[in-house]
Amino acid sequence: MARAFRAASPLALPSSSSRAAVGNSGGGGNSPWPMIKKRLSKAPSPQRCGGARGREGEGVEDEAGTTAARLSTEPAEVRSSFRKRADTLARLRAAFLAVITHRRRRRQLGSCVTGTIFGRRRGRVHVALQMDTRSPPVLLVEMAAYSTGALVREMSSGLVRLALECEKTPLNAGEKRRALLEEPTWRAYCNGRKCGYAVRRECGADEWKVLGAVEPVSIGAGVLPDDTAAGAEGDLMYMRAKFERVVGSRDSEAFYMMNPDGSGGPELSIYLLRV
Repeated sequence: MARAFRAASPLALPSSSSRAAVGNSGGGGNSPWPMIKKRLSKAPSPQRCGGARGREGEGVEDEAGTTAARLSTEPAEVRSSFRKRADTLARLRAAFLAVITHRRRRRQLGSCVTGTIFGRRRGRVHVALQMDTRSPPVLLVEMAAYSTGALVREMSSGLVRLALECEKTPLNAGEKRRALLEEPTWRAYCNGRKCGYAVRRECGADEWKVLGAVEPVSIGAGVLPDDTAAGAEGDLMYMRAKFERVVGSRDSEAFYMMNPDGSGGPELSIYLLRV
């Protein structure tokens, strides 16, 4: 049976002598273990790999350090130029917004405005025209040679007409004429009598204080409480009402005081003329 199996088997069975040879050689002959050991012995150690990678990392860090040093030294001039550009843009933006706001104020001045006349009894008369009680004055005029008490005495007669005239100066080539409400100086007349000059003023702290005190008042007149001593100029008086605005031309405008509910009362008219 053994002979018949050996003849039929395609592979040669190992003999007892070949087994002994393999056991004595300890894995010699055709075994692949010696080659694997040699390859493992020739493989680089982790320390060597770490050293090489460390040297490469040091090289990258050196390059990054030099780049950062260049960026820190070079952009000093660039930053200053950026700041100058930012400042210039901010100034242009502020000027542009101021022009737009000024144009909007002129456009929004409708047919009905709020007029306030105030001043000390023996002091100068101030005339303020506003779009509403909270808006800044479109026109603030100070009559230098006319007192508030004199204006009150004129209003007791029932009819007051204030006329403010300015000169129409010739223009140069390409020059545009300013708006009528922006004229700086005026000649003042009250019921046909000349009463000095009127000057256009900017609304300061004292004027804002008065306008803020009479802000809740739509129509009325009275005396404002004053913390400071009245002195020789007397009490601080005011009168506020609605005025109808009528535009005749670029050189003439009129403001007529509107009495509530058509009731009878003093008539006050303000005329602006450029002649």
